[in-house]
Amino acid sequence: MQKRRLGRTDLDIAPLVLGGNVFGWTADETTSFDILDRFADAGLNAIDTADVYSRWAPGNRGGESEAIIGRWMKARGNRDKVVVITKVGSDMGQGRIDLSARYIAKAVEDSLKRLQVETIDLYLSHWPDDAVPYDETLAAHQRLIEQGKIRWCGASNLDAGQLQAALKVASQKKLPRYEVLQPEYNLYDRSSFDGPLGDLCIREDIGVITYFALARGFLSGKYRSEADLGKSPRGGSIGKYLDARGMRILAALDLVSERHGARQAEVALAWVIARRGVTAPIASATTIEQTDSLISAVRLQLTAADMQELDGASAP
Repeated sequence: MQKRRLGRTDLDIAPLVLGGNVFGWTADETTSFDILDRFADAGLNAIDTADVYSRWAPGNRGGESEAIIGRWMKARGNRDKVVVITKVGSDMGQGRIDLSARYIAKAVEDSLKRLQVETIDLYLSHWPDDAVPYDETLAAHQRLIEQGKIRWCGASNLDAGQLQAALKVASQKKLPRYEVLQPEYNLYDRSSFDGPLGDLCIREDIGVITYFALARGFLSGKYRSEADLGKSPRGGSIGKYLDARGMRILAALDLVSERHGARQAEVALAWVIARRGVTAPIASATTIEQTDSLISAVRLQLTAADMQELDGASAP
């Protein structure tokens, strides 16, 4: 599996990251282990999770995904082959987004314990926290790097102005900068990354791993009308895609997938993988069949004509 360097870090990852948001939610531990095994056996090596996954599920408290991934790595003895990505700052019961130095110092210990690792490869500030200055958060990440608890830091959900401000503070205060960004990006949701944010990441050589690469499942092609929204727990969030533009995108996916004998989801992921400035999309799976489809997406080579078809249909 050909790897890509993640920005200026020393992390080399396969061009697709496995999303751990479903572990302990719509994938139980046995299923999660099977998915992780299949993913790793195919030569893919980066797994994305967060301390808050999957706190939203009934009976969960948060940390379930990290704990499952930790037990899997322990059972398989493969920590040295896995790039572990997790996040900090979401509401874990404290009642708000929190990127204060005090909170980060506590939260990282909890994540390390659940993951059963000494060092987290990439630690992301999950959401912007307007109540805490960038220098406090970045200094907290610096201490974790110096202590050997994390290797690199990054951020999720920042816009161009916020990322530029964080980079400026890092430069002025000689603090570690955010080396990786995790934005929402897919064939439908393009406007927040295409343009100033994407240009900034390219200019500053920031690694980009995108989430919701399948638009919550819409780009799988199984949601074509309001009647289809009950097909999964995520169905309620997909209605917004059922507009004229969404239908154009599905039509283009149908055309390209038929051309390659591939699934629509595989084509949608291959499009993100091929986009300039993107290191890898994140995608999750709840079955072995879905995992195999993710692996197939990495191997799918879209032509210039394919990209033109998809770019045109998805143009905002």
